[in-house]
Amino acid sequence: MREVSPSDGNEATAPARFPRRGLLAAAAALPAAALLPGCSAGPRRATGGKVTLRFQSLAWQQDSLKINKQLVAEWNRRHPHVQVRYIQGAWATVHDQLLTSFEGGEAPDIIHDATDDLADFAYGGDLADLTSLLPPRLKADIPRQSWETGTFDGRVYGVPFLQEPRVLIANRRKLSHSGVRIPTPEHPWTWEEFADAAQRLTHGGNYGVAWPLKEPVSATLNLALSTGGRIFHRRPDGKVEVRFDAVDQAVPRAIHDQVNVARTASRSTLGMGGADTLPGFFAGRYAMVPLGFSYRQQIVQQAPKGFDWTVLPAPKGTALDQGVSPQTLSVAQDCPYKEEAMAFIDFLLRPRNMVRLALGDWMLPTGRQALKDPALRVAKYDWATGTALAGALRSAPAQSVRGYPEWKDKVAAPGLQDYYSGAIDLDALRQRLVDEGNLVLARYQR
Repeated sequence: MREVSPSDGNEATAPARFPRRGLLAAAAALPAAALLPGCSAGPRRATGGKVTLRFQSLAWQQDSLKINKQLVAEWNRRHPHVQVRYIQGAWATVHDQLLTSFEGGEAPDIIHDATDDLADFAYGGDLADLTSLLPPRLKADIPRQSWETGTFDGRVYGVPFLQEPRVLIANRRKLSHSGVRIPTPEHPWTWEEFADAAQRLTHGGNYGVAWPLKEPVSATLNLALSTGGRIFHRRPDGKVEVRFDAVDQAVPRAIHDQVNVARTASRSTLGMGGADTLPGFFAGRYAMVPLGFSYRQQIVQQAPKGFDWTVLPAPKGTALDQGVSPQTLSVAQDCPYKEEAMAFIDFLLRPRNMVRLALGDWMLPTGRQALKDPALRVAKYDWATGTALAGALRSAPAQSVRGYPEWKDKVAAPGLQDYYSGAIDLDALRQRLVDEGNLVLARYQR
């Protein structure tokens, strides 16, 4: 799953389409097979009036793949005149692949993605406005804060259906021996208590915490919501500017100080992805690792026999809130059968089916009815801890910001990496994020 804020809805007009023909003329000339693996431009209405819809899924875990394909097969058995063809995509390449396929007229009809990847496609006119197509049941089942993640300029371009809180995966035996208070969703640690716990868990050359921050931006921005930080602020004229005030600085400073001042966090893990930290976690080198909720599956599969672990809520600042970028289902603007595509999405996201998808991905569903399912509220693998956090999940701050990908890659990621490693101080980080960052955003907001 990708790690990565919708518009405030002040504008009443739909996003304008900005053609990208000039940017991708060469790519658009590629054969259809090169544009979208497993997908050709063939007719979508076969003889006899049968509609064929192309559904590109990004499911990759074994259970998730199985469930997605099962649901497609169930739909096809029940709807002989509206058939769905499953196409396999990949998270690592989906943005560029979709960009090319939209330009070449080869986009899938139904698109699995994440809300942090939708802004350019929504504003570019590549995705259909789903607002008037949403079935009342589906619209009512998903809460407002989740709909906000897939909404741009007041219009829905993606149906959010799976979400993943960031949690602390902890060595239960080490926690018990340290004597620290065990936090719960009802009584989480503050950031100060988290720092104290990390201190008490650091000894004998082993660290209290490992921060895997190979991709530091989304983790930093999403956790900063707990202290009131947003970094991106929309002005009265509708344009977005970067600020890095005290509330925005609290979480970065807490991480920096664990690594460079208290030395309760391992410096060597800063360049790692989440999965890279698991061997050291199993070996006892780190007592806690902040990870996405779905990492529980890898831990179950890879942990040595007898390894005792638990899930703790992320620390609380002024609130327990954190940002998320849910997985979404969208419809291509060029799809000629938008109502049929929405009917398939509605089928996929019926409460019981949403539960099946959530279990397959080890994530949380957005739907209220699905969240009530007993299968997601069991103590085993700490499912109940995750569902208890669902109400605190908010739209990730950057999701509606045009130019965010460039700001993230060219400004924020290297700046945060330098700050967390101790190469620059907080003032230098602020200058990069704000001064350089606003120059980047200005190019997208002329």
